[in-house]
Amino acid sequence: MQDILEAIMAAEGSSQPERELAGLAGLPVPESYRGVVVRAEDTRMFEGMATRDKDPRKALHVQEVPTPELGPGEALVAVMASAINYNTVWTSIFEPLPTFKFLQRYGRLSELTRRHDLPYHVVGSDAAGVVLRTGPGVTKWKAGDEVVAHCLSVELEDSAGHDDTMLDPQQRIWGFETNFGGLAELAIVKANQLMPKPRHLSWEEAASPGLVNSTAYRQLVSHHGANMKQGDVVLIWGASGGLGGYATQMALNGGAIPVCVVSSPEKAELCRKMGAELVIDRTAEGFRFWKDEQTQDQDEWRRFGERIRELTGGEDPDIVFEHPGRETFGASVYVAKKGGTIVTCASTSGFNHQYDNRYLWMHLKRIVGSHFANYHEAWQANRLVALGKVHPTVSKTYALEQTGQAAYEVHRNAHQGKVGVRCLAPADGLGVRDAEMRARHESAINRFRGH
Repeated sequence: MQDILEAIMAAEGSSQPERELAGLAGLPVPESYRGVVVRAEDTRMFEGMATRDKDPRKALHVQEVPTPELGPGEALVAVMASAINYNTVWTSIFEPLPTFKFLQRYGRLSELTRRHDLPYHVVGSDAAGVVLRTGPGVTKWKAGDEVVAHCLSVELEDSAGHDDTMLDPQQRIWGFETNFGGLAELAIVKANQLMPKPRHLSWEEAASPGLVNSTAYRQLVSHHGANMKQGDVVLIWGASGGLGGYATQMALNGGAIPVCVVSSPEKAELCRKMGAELVIDRTAEGFRFWKDEQTQDQDEWRRFGERIRELTGGEDPDIVFEHPGRETFGASVYVAKKGGTIVTCASTSGFNHQYDNRYLWMHLKRIVGSHFANYHEAWQANRLVALGKVHPTVSKTYALEQTGQAAYEVHRNAHQGKVGVRCLAPADGLGVRDAEMRARHESAINRFRGH
């Protein structure tokens, strides 16, 4: 592994980094590598505990694991950096179920997928790094290519996946529903997960947009989601967070009008730094949408809607960008404009949503479910990053050994934007190939740093 890292580091400062990296093809593949895992033997460790009290640091371990055999259509990537997503938090606390059930199901599909059914699960659904090897049938990528990986894993043997690959019956999220994920020194991905690494970004910056940026793109921009247009009022929950930080940028970049909902003055300031003008600090303004565990407060829905109209000059949201779930969903359905769209991709505060259906059916609103993105959508989202239209939201980074702490911070919502993890990269700031372009966007790239 050290030889691989030295070969990649030789590209730093080189006038021809591609030539340096091409030499990776001649290096042997290590028999094992370090990865962040959860273990099957630990799946009952948090039984009886409230979700909030479950500690990812106790379940996530860095250990040496055997390098799996590379299959047809796959690539082996030396991972320089990755990032924390909520699915890694869910995996680490074994909610809503242990991911080993996903691995067992995948393992029954074929002889090749049986590799994934192991008593340990190498987690992580983001990665930036360098291709080391490609399997039979791969023609678009080669050893030495600098890449980022999106997290959609599909088999595409069924016709249902060929209009929208997210509808493939064998659609899975890599590193969550498959093994050999990105929080590791090496990762196995399908070749159609790979995209070019943005040249003006460091490894940890390039790794961080993948899952959330692609998810936000499909949710807001794609015709599979809300099909956002210029002038749309877009209510964005958690607008300075991992998903919301990209949704806010996409709304602004696409000519929409974001109404950013946050929970602190610091988060409000981050939204303003991104260019948003309409911000609601729900904590400062005391919004509480539930009277108790069983009863929502419709008066608070109305007060929230009035606050939105106060900011927008009397307009309700055309689109509500939903991901908190249970805590906010009733309010989201209520405040959406007549004929508007509530598009949801997650439920970080609870999966069982309650809302008053009268405000949905009588006002002709739509609820759209949105899950990650297909390859085309992920590629377009990555292109916006590569063009400098959308910027990373990395607030801090951790070494691979500290992944448990990184996941703990995300679980406790003690973070802003995205939390990065250095895998092989020995320090932040490495991997920049276009310093001139980076200089033009430096302040935007770094606006989440230190928060």
